[in-house]
Amino acid sequence: MSTVFRRRRREQPDQAAEQKASAAPMRESGPWDADEPHPDTDRIDLGGLRLPHNPDFDLRLASVGDQNVGVVVLYEESSLQLQALAAPKTMGLWDEVRAKIHSGAKNLTEQAGPFGPELLGDIAGEGNTTRKARYIGIDGPRWFLLAMISGRAALDENVANVLLDFVRDVVVVRGTEPMAREEAITLRRPNEQSAETDESPGLNPFKRGPEISEIR
Repeated sequence: MSTVFRRRRREQPDQAAEQKASAAPMRESGPWDADEPHPDTDRIDLGGLRLPHNPDFDLRLASVGDQNVGVVVLYEESSLQLQALAAPKTMGLWDEVRAKIHSGAKNLTEQAGPFGPELLGDIAGEGNTTRKARYIGIDGPRWFLLAMISGRAALDENVANVLLDFVRDVVVVRGTEPMAREEAITLRRPNEQSAETDESPGLNPFKRGPEISEIR
């Protein structure tokens, strides 16, 4: 069961974060780390991710069991799936994750994209069907953001650019708590207090996908 995000709220940084946000961003676009200067715009606060508003998008939380593990964005016969993971301090995860994805699916090719190397090709759908998918990875400070675009936007650059602009304005809130490598950064429903969990599912793009949970 699913509903579109209905609650829109302005990002509410604490005093220290507000002072950082008042400084000019060091880069032209994100994804942004919550602790670096970034544009102070209205965003949906999901705890580990703060997402920009776009009235044309249908945004939904994705969950596995009782864990909120990602976000699904629906737009123009396309979907964008986002998942934020904890990463080591000294190295990024995209090279390793990209190799895993490439070895686990056939007919994927590597290409240069706006965020660096990415993967494009056919992946298995329901039954014996296949669908076009585009995998994009962004390494941040102690976090990794995986984006998968599928549907029309995987082939239509005009539609893809709208989704890529969305990714560029995402804010990742890693937090300071210790986390295991590739542990999902906790997400929550808007206005819901964050809850600590003992473990979060790791990344595996080829297992059964997450279920879309209702959001109110």
